[in-house]
Amino acid sequence: MNPCSVCTGFENPVGLSRRSFLNRFGMGLGSIALADLVNPATASVANAAGFPGVMPQPHVAPKAKRVIYLFQSGGPSQVDLYDYKPLLNAKHGEELPASVRMGQRLTGMSGNQSSLPLVGSPFKFAQYGQSGNWFSELIPHIAQCSDDLCIVRSLHTEAINHGPGVTMMQTGAQFPGRPSFGAWLQYGLGAANENLPSFVVLVTKNKGGQPLLSRLWGSGFLPSKYQGVRFRSGEDPVLYLSNPAGIDGASRRKMLDRLKDLHELQLESSSDAQIESQIDQYEMAFRMQTSIPEVTDLSKEPASVFKDYGEGAENPGTFAANCLLARRLAERGVKFIQLYHQGWDQHGGLAKGLSNQCRETDQASAALVQDLKRRGMLEDTLVVWGGEFGRTNYCQGKLTPNSFGRDHHPRCFTMWMAGGGVQPGMTFGTTDDYGYNIAENGVHVHDLHATLLHLLGINHEKLTYKFQGRRFRLTDVHGEVVKPILG
Repeated sequence: MNPCSVCTGFENPVGLSRRSFLNRFGMGLGSIALADLVNPATASVANAAGFPGVMPQPHVAPKAKRVIYLFQSGGPSQVDLYDYKPLLNAKHGEELPASVRMGQRLTGMSGNQSSLPLVGSPFKFAQYGQSGNWFSELIPHIAQCSDDLCIVRSLHTEAINHGPGVTMMQTGAQFPGRPSFGAWLQYGLGAANENLPSFVVLVTKNKGGQPLLSRLWGSGFLPSKYQGVRFRSGEDPVLYLSNPAGIDGASRRKMLDRLKDLHELQLESSSDAQIESQIDQYEMAFRMQTSIPEVTDLSKEPASVFKDYGEGAENPGTFAANCLLARRLAERGVKFIQLYHQGWDQHGGLAKGLSNQCRETDQASAALVQDLKRRGMLEDTLVVWGGEFGRTNYCQGKLTPNSFGRDHHPRCFTMWMAGGGVQPGMTFGTTDDYGYNIAENGVHVHDLHATLLHLLGINHEKLTYKFQGRRFRLTDVHGEVVKPILG
């Protein structure tokens, strides 16, 4: 029987191709799915929960069930936020010693400067909590979480510019094409909630800065079902999820049932895992029509919660609202929630620009940690905060009394984590007195990824995928778990 007769009641005398038929059938939804098989970037609902992971069981006992990654795109200045360097203030305006730089490469933005004057932080630092960790006055709310945070001051990367740097931090490689962390996680562990994506992406709205491309949360060479689903602010958080005008839920259900029948007929003659996967994604999209509006509706949150998360928490798409939404997604079993906040690239006007960034993110970041802790979720939720690299200890351009900027610095930068099995109230790794080089316990990006996977129950050397004759993994060919920070 011609497959078209299953739902239309007539044969296909003109010999429509499968693509043409599906384009006519179901208001074009079939062509959207088939287009995704050819080009995953064209699909709007590309990820589906409910897929089992490839790991029959965890490699090690997991400490964390989920990750909320607060990615600060642009490179936050560690020496103005977390890594207190009084020597820079004492030597403000003096030349960066050649013995400190040691001939290390600079970006094209400051590499041709005739002078590299050291610049101290204009912000006051103080110690907080029993841990005595140092924090800048710009982040008073995060500082109050001092005893819950594990601060790593000795991260380093090879990437010196934003595109490769962000790509490296998200995928473990500087070049595009590799799966993102969230995709690897879903590939390995599967999903906990069949009605929501296992990998969700939230981007702060109306922010300028370095562009964020969808490949940063893509699946690379993994099947497209593992790529992240971006939620947007507005009436349709996920594009093309709602039914077209004039189509109700019952009609959509009938269309999906008939489409499934068609594919089952084809699968009887030729097995195609991609088509099977696509049908599962259709079903997921149908269930998401109910689950997405429920999880993104913040109206039932009490006023006290909005007050905790701060200004903008009631405005969907702001960083504060995204932090609150991240908590709601975590409560419902979403495994990897990626927040992006742009604007940390202060090559000039750092004092004002960095102050604005912290005002937008400090309270909500801290509120998320405290909210999870209050609800008993911090223990098995890993919160990560950081960017793609740090900033230089010297001034980019001319140092003036009222303005300065800092260039990119991949040699050492700071990130923090909370919950999910890391040591609370701990600082790991140190930099030299100039804040230019790592002095002790360096942590490469691959080491960070290996540690995060370990906390989730995954041995980073065992979670691999064979592509073009080689077995790939998130940590490429090296990376070690940073055991001292494990709780």
